[in-house]
Amino acid sequence: MEEESMEEEGGGGCEAFMDDQNHNRWEAGFGQQPRPASPGEPHGHRDEPGAPEQLRLQLGSDAAHGPGKCCEPAPGKGAAAGINLNINASASKFLMNVITIEDYKSTYWPKLDSAIDQLLTQSPGDYIPISYEQIYSCVYKCVCQQHSEQMYSDLIKKITNHLERVSKELQASPPDLYVERFNIALGQYMGALQSIVPLFIYMNKFYIETKLNRDLRNDLIKLFTEHVAEKHIYSLMPLLLEAQSTPFWINPSTMANVVKGLYMLRPEWVQMAPPLFSKFIPNILPPAVESELEEYAAQDQKLQQELIQEGFSRGDQSRKRAGEELTYNGAASCASSRGCR
Repeated sequence: MEEESMEEEGGGGCEAFMDDQNHNRWEAGFGQQPRPASPGEPHGHRDEPGAPEQLRLQLGSDAAHGPGKCCEPAPGKGAAAGINLNINASASKFLMNVITIEDYKSTYWPKLDSAIDQLLTQSPGDYIPISYEQIYSCVYKCVCQQHSEQMYSDLIKKITNHLERVSKELQASPPDLYVERFNIALGQYMGALQSIVPLFIYMNKFYIETKLNRDLRNDLIKLFTEHVAEKHIYSLMPLLLEAQSTPFWINPSTMANVVKGLYMLRPEWVQMAPPLFSKFIPNILPPAVESELEEYAAQDQKLQQELIQEGFSRGDQSRKRAGEELTYNGAASCASSRGCR
């Protein structure tokens, strides 16, 4: 819905956006309609109020083109039929609303850079004091001005540097906090993508999907895989396997998030520990067969014994057993009675 509303507001795309901006800048620059020629002044040669001093318009009565274009006279109409503009560089930029590469680097990218910083480092539930509308508008204008390639390169470099810092911080974590901190880093990054990807939706649509045949979200997830997960997978797996054999050594929700996250990042990592992944992701292991039912029952009993040793009791079973005895006794008495058939 957000993309459709912005497309309607943009007037059908980048070309319409630039045309509207040029038209608005033209009218705003002059402020009023051209004054009529004074007596004795040649027709078609008059100054426009409010225009730069270097801007002189020579307008013909049969001009066939709008402002901002240099046109040749129509055949047979004479020189007075064309529009000749003498516009210096600053006036041209003023009329065309051009965003140069210097403008992009000094004005537009710094705004995007600051917003990305805040989104990448926010904690869940934090309020981020940025204008999403302003950032969305910056991206839209840069795409329209053909800065998509530079903006994509800057975005990838920015996030890569952030993930390298995250990886170094994880390497310094003690073993008892390693899995938990990896879970926090993964959750924080995936939460940031929920805001970053929509903000760059026009770059994704008109550059990444069209020219690179890729998707921005997939590219950013791949960055986390390459710069964080791949560097820590061989340290994570032994801890996860140890936690699996020691119930509640790691919070169950943390275990679930990390295992599911690793599977999302790279499904082939399942082969490193299929039993571990099968406890959190369905259909990892092949279907059970009847010949292995006793083995499954033995594994369940072993798990129950481990839980009891860790201090988790089975609860008061007396009430359940009493209820069962009543049920069985009632059924037996009913069966022995002639009235129950």
